[in-house]
Amino acid sequence: MMRVVLLTQDEPLFLVPSIEYLLSRKPDQVEVAGCVVFDPSPLGKKAGTVGRARELLRVFGPAYFLHYGAKFAAARLKPSRRLSTVLRRFAVPELRLKQNVNAPESLAPIRALQPDLLISVAANQIFRRALIEIAPKGCLNLHSALLPKYRGLMPTFWVLKNGEKETGVSVFLVDEGIDSGPIVVQKHVPIETNSLQELIRRTKVVGMDAVWEAVEKIASGKPTLIPNPESEKTYFSFPTKADVRAFRAAGKRLY
Repeated sequence: MMRVVLLTQDEPLFLVPSIEYLLSRKPDQVEVAGCVVFDPSPLGKKAGTVGRARELLRVFGPAYFLHYGAKFAAARLKPSRRLSTVLRRFAVPELRLKQNVNAPESLAPIRALQPDLLISVAANQIFRRALIEIAPKGCLNLHSALLPKYRGLMPTFWVLKNGEKETGVSVFLVDEGIDSGPIVVQKHVPIETNSLQELIRRTKVVGMDAVWEAVEKIASGKPTLIPNPESEKTYFSFPTKADVRAFRAAGKRLY
């Protein structure tokens, strides 16, 4: 039996449904020993609640701010869209930390869960070595892009803005870099005419299935790893107002 601990955000629009899907498809040989839950950071932007709201309004404009904000607020009011509700339904212990995940006070309760493997799905803090090494088999992370391209924040936005024909998901072993570890599973996803919102949802489903495929490969003892070379990487951060204008000018849709 492989004991895993999840690390994710309590974000109701995309992540809570994704974690529900993930848990519903858990392989029999896997036990989810716990879930470390971080506060949500919409669209990958780490800031306080007021700071996040201001940044979304400034960069994406009032129409998107109202659209996204209304959906986010409505989802937060639904018990079914609370991560705590989903975790209880699947009998997964919930762990909310008072300190940064790398602090000794945070590492101790994670270590007490005795994980064989950590799984990060949009966890919004950088993992340091002491955390990564808690689990003997390491830490997997799901990234919604075809690494080594599109490392960093909001890869789904950037592949659309840049006119890519396909994107995908990469499940990789975390090291102390940013999206830089060796890849265990990679899946391609055609972009077609999807909006940003639609493509995020599509890649999340593909990504959840890829996570369990990666876990099974790790459990086998000798997974064939895909290189993630620094020499071929591209990196993107949070978009600017000019980036969003260019996104729209290219005929791309946010929702």
